[in-house]
Amino acid sequence: MDINATLIGQMITFALFVWFTMKYVWPELEKILKARQQKVAEGLAAAERGHKELEISQKYAIQHIHEARSRAVEALEQAKKQAALIIEQAKAEANREREQIVALGHGEVDLERRKAREELQQELIDLTIASSEKLLGRVMTEKDHQELLEVGMMIDSSRKG
Repeated sequence: MDINATLIGQMITFALFVWFTMKYVWPELEKILKARQQKVAEGLAAAERGHKELEISQKYAIQHIHEARSRAVEALEQAKKQAALIIEQAKAEANREREQIVALGHGEVDLERRKAREELQQELIDLTIASSEKLLGRVMTEKDHQELLEVGMMIDSSRKG
């Protein structure tokens, strides 16, 4: 009987322990477990939101990188066009300056040619006068000079015509 009384006492103690645990301890444990479960659920939801935000941010970053690249390519193309335009303008300006210099050179050559022609004509006239004076044996007058000039001009105009 001693074993049975001990066993019944232990059963009563165990029942009181279960009742006490269910009445006072279990509700507190449930509150703690629910709070912990809620924190874990919130953490998982935050992690999920973080993953979604990360995906959105990555897509946004990729989009901005593509836009920046396209703008950079566009700016590079514009710079190339502008450089080509500047080069063309510089070439045109250089050609204009070259043409001006060539025209000035031609003008100077023509001027020098005219001067040389006039000098040669003057020398020719002087030589003609000198040779005429020697041939004629007398000094030529102004009237003789005038006649020689007219003959020289007629010869010159007949060459040009």
